[in-house]
Amino acid sequence: MPTNVAPIKQIMDCEPLKKLIREVPDFPKKGILFYDITTLLKDKLGFATLIDALSEHYLGQQIDLVLGMEARGFIFAPALAYRLNAGFVPVRKPGKLPAATAKYDYALEYGTNTLEIHKDAIQKGQRVIIVDDLLATGGTAEATTKLAASLGGDVVGLAFVVELDFLKGREKLAQYDVFSLLHYDK
Repeated sequence: MPTNVAPIKQIMDCEPLKKLIREVPDFPKKGILFYDITTLLKDKLGFATLIDALSEHYLGQQIDLVLGMEARGFIFAPALAYRLNAGFVPVRKPGKLPAATAKYDYALEYGTNTLEIHKDAIQKGQRVIIVDDLLATGGTAEATTKLAASLGGDVVGLAFVVELDFLKGREKLAQYDVFSLLHYDK
């Protein structure tokens, strides 16, 4: 094979994973349909398939760090980092990290939130991906991209297990490669 031809990525069919996700009506409040991934996580083949599919998207991209947001990003980011031979960096709520931190305040639908990362977590030019369980409105993911960039990181992309397409969170992340395994339109 010529050296200038990229290998063809095999795309895994993840739609069967939806059968492992429990749908909980009226949680956390009436009118909301909650997609509970804990039932997927406890299925050893389902969880392995999920990590393999996320990894497949980034293999060969020379990822240095995988950032995971508190709390559910902590489930996927370390496993993905292991598979990509990369480091894992936690992005936490305020007051949880012991050394000097950089922080980013961002707006929510009803209020504000803050994320923090150790100031020495990312070296200038390191290639990072950001991982979380869910892309909804995109606020947390956008805040994490800004934190990573503020430390000199090159955000290669963002990966999510589930994307709620109808909330249009992807629009806030239009400048990045956004990869979601499972999509829901309602």
